[in-house]
Amino acid sequence: MSNQREQLGDDSPPELPCLEKLDSPTGSPPTAASSSLVELENCVSNLSLAHEIVVNRDFCFKPGGPRVDRQEKYRSLTSNDKSRDLNVTDCLFCFSLQGRVTEIIHRAFWDSLQEELSSDPPNYNHAVVLLQEVKDMLLSLLMPGHVRLRSQLDEVLDMELIQQQVDHRALDLHRLAAFIIDTMASLCAPVRDPEVKALRDLKDPVELLKGIFHVLGLMKTDMVNFTIQSLRPHLLQQAVQYERTKFQQILDKHPASLDNTTAWLQAAASEEVSAIRARADSPASDRQVQLSPTAVLNRAYMRVLHWDLQDQKYPETVLMDRARLDTLSRQLQMLVLEASVLLLISTQFRNVIFYSQGFVGKLRQSITALLEGSHSREADLKRALLGIGETVLKQVTDAVSSMGGGALPQESQDLLRGQISDLWKQNNPVRTLIGERVQDFLLATLQGVPAKRSPELHFPLGLVSAELAELGTAFGRIVHFNRTVFGPFYAPILRKLLLPTGEAETAEDLR
Repeated sequence: MSNQREQLGDDSPPELPCLEKLDSPTGSPPTAASSSLVELENCVSNLSLAHEIVVNRDFCFKPGGPRVDRQEKYRSLTSNDKSRDLNVTDCLFCFSLQGRVTEIIHRAFWDSLQEELSSDPPNYNHAVVLLQEVKDMLLSLLMPGHVRLRSQLDEVLDMELIQQQVDHRALDLHRLAAFIIDTMASLCAPVRDPEVKALRDLKDPVELLKGIFHVLGLMKTDMVNFTIQSLRPHLLQQAVQYERTKFQQILDKHPASLDNTTAWLQAAASEEVSAIRARADSPASDRQVQLSPTAVLNRAYMRVLHWDLQDQKYPETVLMDRARLDTLSRQLQMLVLEASVLLLISTQFRNVIFYSQGFVGKLRQSITALLEGSHSREADLKRALLGIGETVLKQVTDAVSSMGGGALPQESQDLLRGQISDLWKQNNPVRTLIGERVQDFLLATLQGVPAKRSPELHFPLGLVSAELAELGTAFGRIVHFNRTVFGPFYAPILRKLLLPTGEAETAEDLR
């Protein structure tokens, strides 16, 4: 695993071989501050990668694809003041510059190799180094049972013999490449057969070596992904303690890395006080309101599903799941809007047309399709709702007509069209009502309320119950893991918020 991780950890594309580090006598030695930044960036990277492997069941490495966005996580964990923002900007610029320099160096390497192999006589010095790397990569792909194949590799790719052949100008590079390709064909997964087969058609030695490195990179990635899936049960057992340890290391280097989390929990506590007062319907003071740490934490998790995209102070402890939570937030918004449209239609036409066979399914398909991609901008949502109004009216008219009804009054059409268009407003009463019911359902999910005691899904939420249950399950899984990992970090913050008199409460209360 260590060799595989090292191969994938490099920022260079997988088809490029490793290069020796160039000496830079004129360069400035790294300062303590820059070393600390790089060390912290690596810590965030490891934490993000480990979390992604454990939480994302579909996680896999993709050769040449985008890596986990460490820079954004690093920025959010460390940019809590303007002076630090300048350092982070410089650091991110260095990351970008390093990638461009690496690309230029590798391109120069292959150009230099082309010149060496094209000279008369050919210079095979660098080619021999590459053959050694190819041999090492092939050996790393072997399983313990590949005794015979290991022996063949040592025999054919005998580097001392190859060097002797180079010295006597007797090296047959294409013969060695043919053996390498045959070996790769016997080791690769079936999905890589086309890439391996394409290597046999390459005649230019440089293109052939580049192609071999590219396919070997794919094969090593396949093996890493296979290993990850095999080790996933073991990783799950170790993940909690690992993530706690890594986050503590970040916290030790940057004590302000919990500032956003503290503000997040404070806002959730205030919301919970307001909710309790509203339910009690009495002017109780703050001292009379008893808050549960679990209730505050659940309220905090609900806040991230309604996070303002312009608010950059995202809680650090939830940052690694932000992409997943943002996706769930968009799904939640779409379900609320869809259910709101269904409620408006049913109210206007007294549920008559909902008894028409297949009507609801067709209606939902149209609403979902038109809402797609309308979550990011207000103008897009307004446009989508206008389209939904027209589409819904046509489908309702056809349904009423099929049941023998007459034409819909123009007044009713204008009313329904206007009601649907008004759903873009966050404070729209219908949208607010549906949103509150959905929030009650998700809160009950977080609290582990048995199904028979969970809030009843009144019409029209019953029509989207399957999607809502799936969303609740995904949300609950993220929250449970996050609370298990970061409970010890939440505990002291909540004690200060909720137990000013110094009453004792352990971190286990938050799990």
